[in-house]
Amino acid sequence: MASEKTNQVEDQKKIISKHDLTMLGIRSNLVQATFSYERMHAPGWTWAQLPIFKKLYKKNEKGLSTVMSENMEFINSSPPLEAILMGLLVNLEEQHAPRETIRGLKNALFGPMAGIGDAIFWFTILPIVGGIAASFCSSGNILGPIMFFAVYMGIFLIRIPEAHLGYNLGLKAIDVIRDNSIIISKAASILGLTVIGALISAYVKMDVLTTIHFGAKTAISIQKDFLNHIFPNILPFGFTMFLYWMLKKKANPLWLIVVTFVIAILCAYLGIL
Repeated sequence: MASEKTNQVEDQKKIISKHDLTMLGIRSNLVQATFSYERMHAPGWTWAQLPIFKKLYKKNEKGLSTVMSENMEFINSSPPLEAILMGLLVNLEEQHAPRETIRGLKNALFGPMAGIGDAIFWFTILPIVGGIAASFCSSGNILGPIMFFAVYMGIFLIRIPEAHLGYNLGLKAIDVIRDNSIIISKAASILGLTVIGALISAYVKMDVLTTIHFGAKTAISIQKDFLNHIFPNILPFGFTMFLYWMLKKKANPLWLIVVTFVIAILCAYLGIL
């Protein structure tokens, strides 16, 4: 009997409204509020979709129990993109897709989406914005924290249109994300390199304190009277390029940090830099 199927939905027409999808995007912000090391995001993931599940399985307690149990299985993805996957899956729930299909898609997609989301948000957008904001803050400009807060809030708010996107596009949403992520990553990488270059010139400082004395009244500063006339900031530039060359040679970044600290402390102690 159709009434005994766990994926039975009361009405064959569209049940999920735009308001439901908006609330799904908002609730997805709390996906890590009930973090579990056994199930990772599963408790928050299920809670975010619970109002829609209750609406779809209004008079089918067995179906509601089944869908909740399946969604409480392990899932670990990128939180800023999980609303898209939620929208896609509730679309399939509404269309009475087989449970094996829904479950298989969830398990197949949450891993790749984690890689895409982490690359876009945590490894590209936030480090770049954080570097720019830190530069503003160091000069006492209040625009720094305001800008970082605005971008961070944007990452939360973007989950609302993501839920609508996942629901409306269905499986095509994954292709849209993959194609646009390449464009976004390339553009952000160019911007990031530009910002990092500017930050290096602003924050890497190396000045030689040593002076050469000629007689009692004449003294020549190696930094001001010699190096700056040849190539201003040649030492910071040279040391940065040296570290870059070492990284290209697969040198351990932690050891390079330690060596930098040792050189800085030793040269400061000896009065060289």
